[in-house]
Amino acid sequence: MPEVTFYFDLGSPYGYLAAERLSTVLPEPVRWQPVLLGGLFKLTGRSSWALGDYQRRQAGMAEIEHRARSYGLPPLRWPDPWPTDYLIAMRAATFAFTEGRGRKFTIQAYRNSFQRGADLSREGTVLEAGRQAGIDPRGLQAATRDPQIKRALRDATDAAYELGVIGVPTIAVGDELFWGDDRLEDAAAHLNRMMTS
Repeated sequence: MPEVTFYFDLGSPYGYLAAERLSTVLPEPVRWQPVLLGGLFKLTGRSSWALGDYQRRQAGMAEIEHRARSYGLPPLRWPDPWPTDYLIAMRAATFAFTEGRGRKFTIQAYRNSFQRGADLSREGTVLEAGRQAGIDPRGLQAATRDPQIKRALRDATDAAYELGVIGVPTIAVGDELFWGDDRLEDAAAHLNRMMTS
């Protein structure tokens, strides 16, 4: 079976939508891989659609709210500010996967952010998501400052870029990339074709 990888950043509401639907659309195993969207933006020379034109930002947010409703998810509550700096949150996610609690932490952090409006740029908010996912807050706090965790996140981001990942969420099915929460079904269909051919 080809390897399936879900690349995400906790600042991405599209990543949140994908994370909520992943288990119902794609069969296991799926590897969840934290990457730094800001790092991908630097590597590609791009920026977030949410930081530019006000009308474009409002239209994008309305589209995400519409998708959440259509997927049967709770109404979105936008963190303020959004987007912001998710470096600590992404280091925490990287560490959570080394502890076997990565998915639990990721889903918890996403829900705290986009269902409850929690600001994931604040260390206390990140540590609380860790506690809710069963991770000791002191250990998690230390991990966000650990050079090995910092390097692991940087390396994962660089490796994703080398594969052709330019944004999140991206699903890699073997060598094929599917960018966007609305491409999950395409990824599943591609995987199905690979397994039946």
